[in-house]
Amino acid sequence: MFRNSKIDLAHRYLTRQANKLSERQLMIFLSLFVGLVAGFGTYLFESLLHFIKYALTSWFRADSANLFYLVYPAVGIILATLFVKYVIKDNISEGVMRVLYAISRRNSKIKPHNCYSSMVASATTIGFGGSVGPEAPIVMTGAAIGSNVGTFMRQNYKNTTILLGCGAAAALAAIFKAPITGVVFVLEILMLQITSFSIVPLLISAVAATSVTFFLNGFEPLFDVEVNNLFGLRHIPYYAILGGLCGLISVYFLRTNLAISSFFERINKQYVKWIIGGGMIGILIFLFPPLYAEGYDTLNALMHGDTSSVFDNSLFYRYRTEVWVIIAYLSATMLFKVVAMASTNAAGGVGGGFASSLFVGAMSGTVIALTLNTLFDLDLPLIGFTLVGMAGVMSGVMNAPLTSIFLIAELTGGYKLFVPLMLVAALSFVICYYLEPYSIYTKKLMQKGDIVTHNKDQAVLLFLDMKGLIEDDFSPIYENATLEDVVKILPSCHRNLFPVIDFDGSLRGFVTLDDIRKDMFDTRKYDSSISDYMTIPPAVITVGEPMNEILDKFEDTKAWNLPVVDNNKKYLGFISKSKIFSAYRELLLEISDKE
Repeated sequence: MFRNSKIDLAHRYLTRQANKLSERQLMIFLSLFVGLVAGFGTYLFESLLHFIKYALTSWFRADSANLFYLVYPAVGIILATLFVKYVIKDNISEGVMRVLYAISRRNSKIKPHNCYSSMVASATTIGFGGSVGPEAPIVMTGAAIGSNVGTFMRQNYKNTTILLGCGAAAALAAIFKAPITGVVFVLEILMLQITSFSIVPLLISAVAATSVTFFLNGFEPLFDVEVNNLFGLRHIPYYAILGGLCGLISVYFLRTNLAISSFFERINKQYVKWIIGGGMIGILIFLFPPLYAEGYDTLNALMHGDTSSVFDNSLFYRYRTEVWVIIAYLSATMLFKVVAMASTNAAGGVGGGFASSLFVGAMSGTVIALTLNTLFDLDLPLIGFTLVGMAGVMSGVMNAPLTSIFLIAELTGGYKLFVPLMLVAALSFVICYYLEPYSIYTKKLMQKGDIVTHNKDQAVLLFLDMKGLIEDDFSPIYENATLEDVVKILPSCHRNLFPVIDFDGSLRGFVTLDDIRKDMFDTRKYDSSISDYMTIPPAVITVGEPMNEILDKFEDTKAWNLPVVDNNKKYLGFISKSKIFSAYRELLLEISDKE
């Protein structure tokens, strides 16, 4: 109680101070605060992750395989699962997907524990070797910080969503030292509307978080790579080949991830998931050590043209100078990375696919450049293809060409690869979008109709509460009723439509006043069964149906009223087209962007 009183006191004080500011000024201050906190949170997360990895693997010998790879990942997954189940008691996996769901279905409200829980669980998963990335959990953390700041300051949905986006942008900007990427990610992946009211807070948060990272970790880019002389016009056809292959690899990435996730969802016992997932990941990492954790050490080596260090701690260490062995080893590592990533998450680990897409892309670019150089005696720049391949696969997997382009440009501290980056990202995106239109983050949400889009009309539909649209003040009549029974209840009814149900409450049809009007005053027909006047509804709405599907039913049937039933076909009420339009107009005004 004392704690709550202190929180209330702090809230009242901050509210009084906030009232002295305009809405725009308040959002600037809040976005700055969110950016600073998210930037420091990212630093703590990276420090924890580095500590765990260093403690577990720093003493491994590079020239021999290590049996600890077989058990580390399973231990990390078990610890993360137990932490989530018994300490957090909430599902915190698939961070970016949960942020999208919060925007779409929870009024941008994220539970307070997400400000730290994803960091702890993810650092444990990755530090012990789980083959996933830290970006999704840290985006979840930043978004949770922004959401809870907005909630604490009792901001409306629009402002809370902007602050949520500020936290996500700040976290991603901090982890990559890439402020532009953080902003573009929010606009492209989280699909925040671009307005003058939203873009300024995003920029402030991203810059604030990046500044914190610069202060604590230095100004060097995450991957300090020299990008001069990596692109010439003669390279364009080969980069086009890379773009096409990255698109196909992205499709493999998405479909494999979904297949493995579906496989583990059919397993009911958690310990079985640990055994299968932990065992599979352990064996893969033992055979291919670059699969350990997020793989940034491997990425850094490839970006400097160093393929031999990829064989450290491997059974194939002595073959590290053989070109075709390198190509085969990198190809296998690339393909198995997706399996290891999906298995880590599905078995109970906490992490994302962001870093995995970069890893697979880097491997793809390196393999393609090495293969073309070996077969055709070309002189393609290995580093350039590695970097551009990262953007290619990321563009396809995440449906985010702009984010991938700016990320690679900022990671390397230069924009001299912009032309091949744009070419490869665009080709990969187009091919992958044609074969798999939904990204790794949106596929499951789109299937359930639980995601906001850039189309404002479609976005508003997601926020309409179906249950609030159901009108249940109609007078049901039983299917064995007569015309006389209906005539008797007319004086007490103010509706001209009567649902017809059976004795179990299941809907059979409906009768309108127009249907019985010509006979209602003819007493000779009072014994007529009401089923003689009944009409079968042209369509029926089931509770839980997405609003866009409900509108499609109205459009297809040209009806103005449609009955609603539960999953057992029991009658609940009617939804009218006019009620939907009225609720839509009110909600559109409520969440409309402020220019």
